[in-house]
This record gives sequence, C-alpha cells and structure tokens, in this order.
Amino acid sequence: MMSDIDKVLISKDELRKTVKKLGEQISRDYKGKDLLLVSVLKGSIVFMADLMRDIDIPCRIDFMAVSSYGSGLKSSGAVRIIKDLDNNIEGKDVLIVEDILDSGKTLSYICEMLYARNAASIRICTLLDKPERREVEINADYIGKVVPNEFVVGYGLDYDELYRNLPFVGVLKPEIYVK
Repeated sequence: MMSDIDKVLISKDELRKTVKKLGEQISRDYKGKDLLLVSVLKGSIVFMADLMRDIDIPCRIDFMAVSSYGSGLKSSGAVRIIKDLDNNIEGKDVLIVEDILDSGKTLSYICEMLYARNAASIRICTLLDKPERREVEINADYIGKVVPNEFVVGYGLDYDELYRNLPFVGVLKPEIYVK
C-alpha cells in the first residue's frame, strides 16, 4: 500500500492533535445539551471512534450510510440512503461527523433530510475540508484541516474500499486511480 502513496499529507501525530482539539471544542460547545453524533459511514468511522473518545460530555452515537459515488471518483449527485439512523432525532442536538467535505452534495442532502426530522440543531464536523471542490453552498462548523484538491486516502478515506486502514492521510498516486 505504501508504494501507492505519493506523500503523507497529515501524519498520525498531527491527526491525533487535530482530533483532540476538535473534541475539546465540541465538549465546550455542547455542554448541557443532548448531543447525538452521527457518523456518515464508511469513511468517517475511524475519525468518529477517535473523536468520541476526546469528547468529555455525555453523548450518544448513531450511524448513517449513504452513497453518491459508487466506485467512481466523482459524486453523482444522486444520494441513496443505504442505512438510516436507528434513533429518533427530534429535539436532539445532532452533530454530523464526516471524513471529508468536498462537493458538499451528500452533506447538503443529509442536512435537508435531518432538518425535516425536527432536530434541535444540526451542525457538521469534518476531519478534512476541500473547499476548492464545493459545488453547493455548505460549510462545516468544525474543521480539522483544509486540504488541497488532491486525492486523499487513509484514516478512513478510501479509493475503491482500499487504504482506509492507513494511520495517516496521504495523497494517492494518480496512476492508481487514473486508468
């Protein structure tokens, strides 16, 4: 796998510090609230696991799986719900935990759907933000790192379901995904 990586963009240590800082900020902002962390599977699972350990207030977790990519490189814009939330979110403060915010199409769709379920609030926490790729107007409330418009993998992010287990965020060599 390492031979497929062009460069390490965010090291394991830098990720650790970034996630800890986000957890501390979220803990302060949601103190005394009914916090529900919603992980958007599969990419955010590693980030979510680390983030929730750095949140020192009571919180619940839930998971949602959506698809807008298939096995392609670009969002199709058509979002399919593969796994919906198990919990009723009415009256809860929902924090959507995402691995990367790029085009914004998927997150925009998820937010619209969750707003219709009468959550007390809905905010977004993303590990990575790629604003150069934004196609819809949406911004995260909590951002770990802003990254350039490069194909990133690792720490939950994948290409064709591979590389998620890398302990860092790296840039994938173009020859791997450009065929």
